[in-house]
Amino acid sequence: MVKANPFSLMIDSWQLGVEAWMVIALRIPKLLAGNSAAAREARLMVAEKIEAVGALQWKALTGTLGTDPDAAMRNSIAHYRKAVARNQRRLSRRRK
Repeated sequence: MVKANPFSLMIDSWQLGVEAWMVIALRIPKLLAGNSAAAREARLMVAEKIEAVGALQWKALTGTLGTDPDAAMRNSIAHYRKAVARNQRRLSRRRK
């Protein structure tokens, strides 16, 4: 078993937080528009969050997250960073 590095885990958590705030900054103007696209974005946002937590719970139940707490935390952070990155790509695209 690899010895846990709390500093590294803290940096990874902080980075996830920064990336999530970047997505929030991209999402707020869309939601403030108050039109049908805003309602669609709100529904998609909720659906994505439910999907992300469900997938993480499945990974926990099947042992995919790892066998020790450090691995579970690292894999959980990696799981959410992938979801946040997908959102950032989608929200950053220009609509034609």
